[in-house]
Amino acid sequence: MLAATAKPSRAASSRLNNDKDIVVLPGSAIEVAPGAREVGTPSPSTIIHVSIYARRNPRRERTANALPDRIGRLPPQARRYLSAKAFNEIYGADASDLRRIEAWVRRSSLAVVGSSVPHRRVTVKGSIADMQCAFGVQLHYYSKPGMGTYLGRVGQIRVPAELVPVIQGIYGLDRRHVGGTHSRKHPAPPIKVDVASATNLADRWPGSFLPQQIANLFGFPPYLTGRGQSIAILAFNGGHRGADTHGGYRRRALRTYFQRVVHGRMPSITDVVVRGPGNDPGPDTTASAQRGDVTSEVMLDLCVVGAMAPNAKMFVYFTEFTTQGWIDALSDVIAGRRSISIISVSYGNPEHDPDGAWTATGVRLVNELLQAAAAKGMTVCCAAGDDGSSDQESRGAHVDFPASSPYALGIGGTTLKLIGSPPGTSEIVWNELRRKKGATGGGVSFVFPRPAYQRRIRLPHPRSLPRLNGRGLPDVAAVADPLTGVIVIHVDGRRLMPMGGTSVGAPLWSALVARLNEGLGARCGFLNPFLYQRCATGVLRDIRIGSNGAFRATRGWDACTGLGTPDGQALLDALRRRGRSKRA
Repeated sequence: MLAATAKPSRAASSRLNNDKDIVVLPGSAIEVAPGAREVGTPSPSTIIHVSIYARRNPRRERTANALPDRIGRLPPQARRYLSAKAFNEIYGADASDLRRIEAWVRRSSLAVVGSSVPHRRVTVKGSIADMQCAFGVQLHYYSKPGMGTYLGRVGQIRVPAELVPVIQGIYGLDRRHVGGTHSRKHPAPPIKVDVASATNLADRWPGSFLPQQIANLFGFPPYLTGRGQSIAILAFNGGHRGADTHGGYRRRALRTYFQRVVHGRMPSITDVVVRGPGNDPGPDTTASAQRGDVTSEVMLDLCVVGAMAPNAKMFVYFTEFTTQGWIDALSDVIAGRRSISIISVSYGNPEHDPDGAWTATGVRLVNELLQAAAAKGMTVCCAAGDDGSSDQESRGAHVDFPASSPYALGIGGTTLKLIGSPPGTSEIVWNELRRKKGATGGGVSFVFPRPAYQRRIRLPHPRSLPRLNGRGLPDVAAVADPLTGVIVIHVDGRRLMPMGGTSVGAPLWSALVARLNEGLGARCGFLNPFLYQRCATGVLRDIRIGSNGAFRATRGWDACTGLGTPDGQALLDALRRRGRSKRA
């Protein structure tokens, strides 16, 4: 199984020779990314870190699956979320399972860096030679245009048969790029901050808005600011050679934006480094963005949340664009000790991952993590994608993951249309596919079944597509067209530019939920059941014009904009009414 140059330690070789009952870990198969080629073999002495995730406590599996739906049927004011001890018992690992994994790891000459019941994770360090021997794999360097060079594997992972029921997944052996941003820039050139302060921005970019203007258009309660709320914002960078892997923000630029442009104050921002370099802003040029620089995405998320929920605390979780990076970051947010109330995710990829990075066990684990977030009272806001119903695929219709998880609030996109005098707004589905400028994602999942809260909606079945009875996406929507987008600041702190994409919707809805939580004095948490049961009509703004390719907007829920865009005050009133009726 080992490359000719790899020499595992004597203990690791002994383990491989003596442990006869070594079998395939189900769901671990992975193939070479399409278009990638092998370009080399890593040094066997290179040290890498791997994350081993255990199953949830098997004695509490039924409770873990039932609890989010049970909580979701209650109004936020009536919910009682789990204590840390109860959460660990239900959604964490069995401590004895972790000890079994640790014992095997040490027998394999690998070092245990950390072990956590709530995270269900054993973090392991060792040489590539010992990793290959322990997991029965060969590691090579692969290269793909646009992805850069990455360490990867092909085939399946092997573990002792006694641990197959215990181990859910092993991540970090394959480090190919997974996921991408869901943001789009306005085609017009940026303008200088000094010019903007002296002119009307609407004259420069007709139809574009500052964040607080969009908040007003969507009826955000103006007397609420997100006070007492903590929002986790996922940010990705690093991990691949030969690509521009920058991504981050500059505080000086943000301070200029909040103080001089939106005339507020600098919000609270705390960095949390999970994997990779942490806050590493790039130049955010057209060329760097094409090579993978995601700095504009990080700046967009912080500008929107910081302006729309100025008194909320933001925690930026920096991680890598790998399956290990995704899973470790979500696990750290959800099982960590910070009191996070909202998670904003502006990234994703098609459920049918074109680069093959997501294994079946990886998708299942992410869904279980989001299920745990729902049980813990967190609202997870995920962008639904910017490539219409095809979602980057050449054939058929696909939805975006992780927005397609039934425990995520999937957010589609609209175009704002200015009408009347004085200006008012109307909306249509965002669709600029003819000009190759993007369109809202949406459709029906072929991975996740239709959740109970969607049992009353009518799923679309175009004649050209197979009939599916899966989870419908999106749930809600917000402005996404960059031509009617949100004005944010460039990382250089000197220029302003409008941006769009469904990744505007993720921080926008995150900020709105922060205000709702403040107004209710309780967490909205798993909001989906309430929205479908109580907001199908008369609360959200139903969008009935437009399409995203395969699907058209209709009355009520549709696969373009879901149940509609927010009327924040109406939504808060609906939540309050339900809370009063339950108490009465």
